[in-house]
Amino acid sequence: MSTPTLPVRPEDRAWYLVDARDYTLGRLASRVACVLRGKHKPVYSPHLDHGDHVVVINAEKVRLTGRKLETKTYFRHTGYFGGGRTTTLKRMMERKPEEVIRLAVKGMLPKNRLGRQMIGKLRIHAGEKHPHQGQNPRPLPLSNKEPVE
Repeated sequence: MSTPTLPVRPEDRAWYLVDARDYTLGRLASRVACVLRGKHKPVYSPHLDHGDHVVVINAEKVRLTGRKLETKTYFRHTGYFGGGRTTTLKRMMERKPEEVIRLAVKGMLPKNRLGRQMIGKLRIHAGEKHPHQGQNPRPLPLSNKEPVE
């Protein structure tokens, strides 16, 4: 019989820094989602949150392939009758590039309380500067071939 896995203490969570410049949106989001879920750790368990914090900078410089800027749309609803609103990816990148990455990562996390807890550990900034220097974030290798420390 194995011992039950205990929740992770805040001091056991690592902080990673990702520079999104010239990385493809989906590949970046996939790697970030794996780290948020804790799949890179040997103690990974799908029903527990063992993930780490991730800070993404240069969200405005993420790379998009194909004709996604013109064709991809985002849908949201205001809550009122007939309140469906659509926005193109191009307009989202102009106004809120952080939201584009957040929605891509959110779509790769579980759709329950655990997923909402995991997305809370993601910080995204459009430019180079971020206020998380005190946590000493380590660079995250975005290639799956490179191990995460």
